[in-house]
Amino acid sequence: MGVSNFASVCSKTPLPLCSILKSSTHLVLSNSTLIHDFDPKHLNIGILPRCYARSVDLANTVIFGVGNAFINIGALGVILIIIYNIRQKYTAIGRSEYQYFFQLTLLLIIFTLIVDCGVSPPGSGSFPYFVAIQIGLAGACCWSLLINGLLGFNLWEDGTTKSMLLVRGFSTLGFIANFLASILTFKSWIKDHSVANINTTGMFVVVYVINAIILFIYTICQLLVSLFIVRNYWVTGAITLAVFFFVMGQICVYALSTQICEGVKHYIDGLFFGSVCNIFTLMMVYKIWDMTTDDDLEFSVSVNKDGSVVYDN
Repeated sequence: MGVSNFASVCSKTPLPLCSILKSSTHLVLSNSTLIHDFDPKHLNIGILPRCYARSVDLANTVIFGVGNAFINIGALGVILIIIYNIRQKYTAIGRSEYQYFFQLTLLLIIFTLIVDCGVSPPGSGSFPYFVAIQIGLAGACCWSLLINGLLGFNLWEDGTTKSMLLVRGFSTLGFIANFLASILTFKSWIKDHSVANINTTGMFVVVYVINAIILFIYTICQLLVSLFIVRNYWVTGAITLAVFFFVMGQICVYALSTQICEGVKHYIDGLFFGSVCNIFTLMMVYKIWDMTTDDDLEFSVSVNKDGSVVYDN
């Protein structure tokens, strides 16, 4: 794949941003022929995938990616349960920071439903902005994880104004960087829908390279915490599972989407399994935090049989 050409990626998987990007490499769906010197100047569509999940007409409304939609709706429930469980650990280290992270993921899933299911349909004036917001929220989640990954080293006090400013500030920077990289790439499409080719180098570097580096740093930080600070190998196993599910999700989306889609007769595509793997990854992120933190009470209170109160420091 060329850095400035998403044709090879978008021909394999139906990413929302592919509906807005254009390329000089064009796929003829009838016979799967690639034309490398195609001029899409007057073509009012993005890069088409070889295979994508079929849509459903329900009450005179077309819904795209129904299988993926069900997974994301279920993910909303899972994230809400995780947020509730985090709120119950009143004095655990990083409680406020991780609660904020999962609130961001809740927003990300909502906007994913909007762009994947056709609430804002491809080709509409609002679609590029919703896609840019979705990409921006994904970046915000990655950048907030960077700060959360450093909490285990006790570099600053968690839950304080300083800590929350750090995590909110970095997530805001991540959102702005990813949103601007996307919307500036889409601006030619927004302006007149006719552009010979779109340079996606900046978006690729910000959305894929920088975010991947940040996730790698977070993973290394969690491994260091699990091996040398809490010394809990169950946490190391949870980190390994999180990495496994994340990598498998990326493989399903970017490498196997066409094979999956054709194998099940267009009922689902790689985005379905990508969403499943992503929610398992988020569950492992929560479990990593849950196993490395306890309620940090300075003392406990118990009552003896005779009714006297005992304070244990």
